[in-house]
Amino acid sequence: MKKIFLYILIITGLSFQGWSQKPKIRYYQEVDKKWVHFGFTIGLNTMDFIVFRANPPQNTDSLFANVNHLLPGFNVGIVTNLKMGKYFDLRFLPGLSFGQRNIYYYTPRSTLYAKQKVESAFLEFPLVVKYKAKRINNFRPYLIGGLNYRMDMASRRKYNPEKARYVRLQQSDLYHEEGFGIDFYFPYFKFSAELKLSTGFGNILVTNPSDEHPEYVTALERLRSQIWILSFHFE
Repeated sequence: MKKIFLYILIITGLSFQGWSQKPKIRYYQEVDKKWVHFGFTIGLNTMDFIVFRANPPQNTDSLFANVNHLLPGFNVGIVTNLKMGKYFDLRFLPGLSFGQRNIYYYTPRSTLYAKQKVESAFLEFPLVVKYKAKRINNFRPYLIGGLNYRMDMASRRKYNPEKARYVRLQQSDLYHEEGFGIDFYFPYFKFSAELKLSTGFGNILVTNPSDEHPEYVTALERLRSQIWILSFHFE
């Protein structure tokens, strides 16, 4: 039995060694040789606010504002990739993104006072640099960093007492973006999974409050936008 077991181990080891030394097919190598190539992207997002509260409160209600729950949204876009070198690409990914944020207002006794639903529909124009690691068989990790100019089409909505809408946002802002991902190569296309964080530079709160309920705005000093994005690129 010991001899049989030893023979099995030897045969298995030789078979595994032979299999591991077989050259693996590298799919779709031509995409990394093109100076320019295109694709499309779809993804999911969660939009958030970095909340700066008024201190001291500017009204007698002394409301405390916060964003407690993150809600899912989605993204679609086009990929334009310019090769800058062996390990660097310049990427332009214009598209649309949709999402929602809820601001909760509390009294000094931590009682929920009200909720403001803030919806966004962005036209976005990200320009990022992609640093690619060395390709390993049919996958390749990478890092990205750059800027994204966004225009919020939903910000055109005015204060609406009938819908209890008393918080408005500025129409445009510039964001800085950082993230990472992995390229997966298939016979006829390249698929990428990417996670990035996008943070706005400016204050996007419209500081001129409504006449009916000014406390929703005066409880805030400013708001900065922050978005987590999980993207799937097809190139």
